[in-house]
Order: sequence, then structure tokens, then C-alpha cells
Amino acid sequence: MSAEARLYTFSQETKDHLRKFRLGTSRAKDPQAVVYMIDKQTKEIRQDEDEIVYKSLEELADDLPDHSPRYILLSYPLTLPSGRLSVPYVMLYYLPTTCNAELRMLYAGAKELMRNTSEVTRILDLENADELEEVPDKLAA
Repeated sequence: MSAEARLYTFSQETKDHLRKFRLGTSRAKDPQAVVYMIDKQTKEIRQDEDEIVYKSLEELADDLPDHSPRYILLSYPLTLPSGRLSVPYVMLYYLPTTCNAELRMLYAGAKELMRNTSEVTRILDLENADELEEVPDKLAA
């Protein structure tokens, strides 16, 4: 077992939610995103307090904290140049430049564990909420 798997935990409820979200968004017609955080005391990775499923990147950008990292799971439907519909499932690693070193280390240590547990295909790093506007272009590339 890796050191990350011993330090960080997921409740069974969180694992079930991750699986349900991944499977439920694979044929989505609209963007869907959920935000995950790490509890500093227990080191449990869980959905952010509100448990909201965001339907737009603008709404998500408004709710992201300015000084705290987050993992964002995003299912974003795109129409490819060939006309085919694609629904990439990615993790956005939101790490604001203004967050402290302790939080940076905490989230960096769990990044791969979160990637593997959520079964995303790609990770996109973001330093501020404004970069969410560029996500559709990055996914289409």
C-alpha cells in the first residue's frame, strides 16, 4: 500500500459517489462538475461542504475559494470537428498561488490518489478561477 493511501482516506460513501458521478456523466448533455476537498484534521478526501453539482464553469468559478486548493471533477461534453460527441472526464487541480505551503503540500500529496480513485483520464492544473474559461479549449485540443 502506498504512503498516500495510508495517509489520506475516502469514506465508502465518497467512493460510491465518485463512481456514480463518473458513470452518470458519461452521456451528459451539459457540463457537470463536483468539488472535493481534504479535511485538514482527518485527512479525509470528501465532497465540498455544499455537495453541489455545478452545471456551468462560471457558476463554479464564483464558488471556488481564493486561498484554498480543491480537486474538481468535470465532465464536459464537446462536439469534435468530425461532428462526433465526446464527453471528457477530467480532474481540475485548483491550486491558487495565494494558498499557504501547508495546504500546497497536503493537496500535492493526494493528487495521484485522487486521480486514481476518481478514474479521470486527464488532470488540468489551474492557478486561479479565471483559468476555467480556457478549459473547453484545452479539452478540445
